[in-house]
Amino acid sequence: MKTKIENMTPKEIRLAGYEALKEKLGVVGMIRFMQDIDKGYGDYTKDRHKWLGNPDLDEIANEIKKTGK
Repeated sequence: MKTKIENMTPKEIRLAGYEALKEKLGVVGMIRFMQDIDKGYGDYTKDRHKWLGNPDLDEIANEIKKTGK
């Protein structure tokens, strides 16, 4: 017996939707669909420059050495 949508919480509806996508499209198809409908917002390139500034090669190398990677 199916649950009436009127009695479902937003979380339950979302989970049921994910399950329906997975059944119909498979896991990879579900992920591709979700990536396609949620393109995000803003301008990553501009934001990245705000976060990182414009480090020179020495600054990048020193940061890598500090993190041990």
